[in-house]
Amino acid sequence: MKFRRTLLTVVAAAAALAAFSGTALAQAAYKAEYKMSLVLGPPTPWGQAGKIWADLVKERTQGRINIKLYPGVSLIQGDQTREFSALRQGVIDMAVGSTINWSPQVKQLNLFSMPFLMPDYAALDALTQGDVGKDLFKTIEKAGVVPLAWGENGYREITNSKHAIKSPADLKGMKIRVVGSPLFADVFTALGANPTQMSWADAQPALASGAVDGQENPLFLFTVLKMHNVGQKFVTTWGYVADPLIFVVNKEIWSSWTPADQAIVKQAALDAGQQEIVIARKGLVEADKPLLKDIASMGVTVTQLTPAERGEFVKATRPVYDKWKSQIGADLVTRAEKAIAARPVK
Repeated sequence: MKFRRTLLTVVAAAAALAAFSGTALAQAAYKAEYKMSLVLGPPTPWGQAGKIWADLVKERTQGRINIKLYPGVSLIQGDQTREFSALRQGVIDMAVGSTINWSPQVKQLNLFSMPFLMPDYAALDALTQGDVGKDLFKTIEKAGVVPLAWGENGYREITNSKHAIKSPADLKGMKIRVVGSPLFADVFTALGANPTQMSWADAQPALASGAVDGQENPLFLFTVLKMHNVGQKFVTTWGYVADPLIFVVNKEIWSSWTPADQAIVKQAALDAGQQEIVIARKGLVEADKPLLKDIASMGVTVTQLTPAERGEFVKATRPVYDKWKSQIGADLVTRAEKAIAARPVK
């Protein structure tokens, strides 16, 4: 009996040592600092998304997980189209990224760039917060990273230096800076414009010199970047596409954390996403849309399309919509259309 008790004591001690060693190894596997990639830094909503997430994670893990922000996609020399690939490869640990920038690697994310698919914020929410959003997260995970939560870069509105845009005819021959997505090029070509792909660093001097007439971006950027100083004197709110943001973690980094810490990081992402969406919509969801008033006070002409005027743009871009529906996946787009049709409309 004495021998048996001794043996049991030795076994228990060995198990305890193994458990301690496993915990120690897990802790040792944690990095002193994790790198988070962002296209924009604070004070933009996008940059605030990253900061809120990083701060919540540090606080809730008591400093076990420390995150450093790298705005300007500086981890990949400013090339935002390489961000998703860099996440898969482990060059980047975490990111709050754009569906537009990641669409070359995950074609289904082009859904949000379908022209005039989402007429309002309720439509956008119907996609990101419903079954379509869940399925897109499954697709992203299969593509190599772990998605945790949605954020928002906002609806992309058009600005220019020439005249107010109220109809497709107003865009004819106008040189418009667009992001590096063939879908955007197709949309502006269908509207009679001359789409020109370039980085924002190149776009600013091109706009200032008049080499490029206009651009499209969320309106918070208009005020942050003071676009009226680079010749952008006309703004049209047409809500033709929106750009959700996605909070993600590299798969190996995710696997290196304990389940408890994974839960903390995910909940922090969800909380940060909810806070950031409120920030991104501020000034645009209120009845008097104060952000539009702020832009108008800069000497800018702000045009809000009537439903009939917007309908003309919808009609002009329908061939592009039909072309890309099959490329993105007809079933996915159809389910998105049904989710939007069933949304609660205020």
